[in-house]
Amino acid sequence: MSTRKPRVEIEYCSQCRFILRASWMAQELLTTFADELGEVALVPGTGGIFEVRLNGEQLWNKKQAGRYPEPKEIKQFIRDRIAPENFVGNKIWRASARPKGEGQDGPSQKDLGHSDRR
Repeated sequence: MSTRKPRVEIEYCSQCRFILRASWMAQELLTTFADELGEVALVPGTGGIFEVRLNGEQLWNKKQAGRYPEPKEIKQFIRDRIAPENFVGNKIWRASARPKGEGQDGPSQKDLGHSDRR
């Protein structure tokens, strides 16, 4: 009998054209957790939504946080839940051990061809 691997859902606002950010996040997660994740689903939504869930548990809500998540933040949340013994990447630390002022990675919406207008 096989154990079902974890499922990540990234719900994004299709009206806002957040699909590029959602697909980039999905690629990052699938690359990092290739053996641990069973699925990463992109779920179109409306109303400015950008949420990330692991097996139904909300990991990130853009409206509540007031910003997009950085890939390393989502990777840390997932790693802490499905593989806490694993080290992820060369710049990923547990949230409690992360140095102050740790920079951002990945392209911004502007880098992905989006204007600041919404």
